[in-house]
Amino acid sequence: MIVLKTNRELALMREACRISAGALKVAGEAVQPGVTTEEIDKIAYDYIKKNGGEPNFLNLYGFPATACISINQEVIHGIPSKKRKIEEGDIVSIDLGAKLEGYNGDNAATFAAGKISPEAQRLIDTTRESLYEGIKMAVVGGRIGDIGHAVQSYCEKRGYGVVREFVGHGIGKKLHEEPSVPNFGTPGRGVRLMPGMTLAIEPMINEGSKNVRTLSDEWTVVTSDGKLSAHFEHTVAITVDGPKILTVL
Repeated sequence: MIVLKTNRELALMREACRISAGALKVAGEAVQPGVTTEEIDKIAYDYIKKNGGEPNFLNLYGFPATACISINQEVIHGIPSKKRKIEEGDIVSIDLGAKLEGYNGDNAATFAAGKISPEAQRLIDTTRESLYEGIKMAVVGGRIGDIGHAVQSYCEKRGYGVVREFVGHGIGKKLHEEPSVPNFGTPGRGVRLMPGMTLAIEPMINEGSKNVRTLSDEWTVVTSDGKLSAHFEHTVAITVDGPKILTVL
């Protein structure tokens, strides 16, 4: 069931999303060579708690941390560890969210650790821009397929693989609600977009093949060919005035 939010509920979501955005910002600022992924996770946790929220990833489906931190060929769901140190030239995807007064925020971004290769930077830039191409299509009367097609066409024209197995989602009182929001699709197909819908749009884009696999920890998803992957996400409200990004400070 798709839940349409009232103006009051959107205001509550905006506050949860503001905390989520702040936590992602400070976590991203901590991405430096020599820092462990556990240290970054702790920074995000402390920020969310200090601002009155709850880390909504922690213990969700059994996930053991505040943030999913995925490095280089890791696509999503990387588990923070005190043994995992970031190295010069890594690209680090951080996905996290906060819950406040019963409502959720969710966002992600990929950060550079020191000096990265031009190829890695191009992947990051393309993935980020594809998110905004998708958001442009999140308008009243449009379709879910319009969003996915915008992301897919932008990335595939530039030679990248678009992950199929994992997709964006609705969000509200639950972190994961209907509808699913794929990063691929056919224009004019899928659920019609209505005022009050709130979506987590999140392109996961690979440098090479679109194919992925899950490691033995049963969480970490990696590219099948070992090439780089990037991930960006915003929580977006569908309104009569156009798409409104909620995960901003």
